Amino acid sequence: MQIQKHRVTIKYCVPCDYSEHALRVAGELIRNYQHAISELVFEMSSGGVFEVKVDDEILFSKKEVNRHPEPGEVFGVFQQYVGKELPLYPRG
Repeated sequence: MQIQKHRVTIKYCVPCDYSEHALRVAGELIRNYQHAISELVFEMSSGGVFEVKVDDEILFSKKEVNRHPEPGEVFGVFQQYVGKELPLYPRG
């Protein structure tokens, strides 16, 4: 089975120090879906931005929901995006 690879962009506010949120979300995705990610990009920004895009589609936006993602929230949305039939990264 050929696995489709996705480009993930995490855009976050540097002056707001949202780096911990960005790293947590990146860790959740890499840990579980590194086999389905072709690129993981951190885009430094300002203005209170925290946004996660996959293939240019916004999966999470702090601006829309007025909060940061809960642990596992972006992982769940990503799982829906790629389809639950795609297995998690196999651990040995």
